[in-house]
Amino acid sequence: MSEIVVQFNFLLAIGTIFMQIGIVLFLFLYFFKRDSPILTLIGTYGIHIVFLLSLGGVVLSLTYSEIFGFVPCGLCWLQRVFLYPQLILSGLALFKKERFIADYLISLSVVGVVIALYQHYLQMGGADLINCPAAAGDCAKRFLFEFGYITFPLMSFTVFALIIVVMMVVRRSVQTS
Repeated sequence: MSEIVVQFNFLLAIGTIFMQIGIVLFLFLYFFKRDSPILTLIGTYGIHIVFLLSLGGVVLSLTYSEIFGFVPCGLCWLQRVFLYPQLILSGLALFKKERFIADYLISLSVVGVVIALYQHYLQMGGADLINCPAAAGDCAKRFLFEFGYITFPLMSFTVFALIIVVMMVVRRSVQTS
């Protein structure tokens, strides 16, 4: 693995930790501090946030496969199936100034979370419950392992989970307005 990929992996792992901290903070505010100015900001700009998260996920997944040459496995492709439409849907929602899209993005992200958690479980040494759905690539093979727990599927899980939390805040703000 080249030095640039190693450094890129490290930076993405740091970003993943920040997103995980954000998830915990936003969930705390969501359940215990409903009148938080942070939640008001997320409620207002949540679709922008999801657009940027999904754009980042799409660009990074394509960078790793098309530029760095990592062959995505079947579970990676399934996660992409549930992430890529979110870029289009959130972009369209921004363009049309539509705020009633939260349920659709949450639904896609919930499926993505399940797939990502299963693949992370495999990469952490778990027993194969279903066969890897691809001829190319091994779903249990780790290309990235930072801080003793961060893998590509965990990064994917983190993005999906953050999208869920942000869209929960957006949905609440739409319902109360």
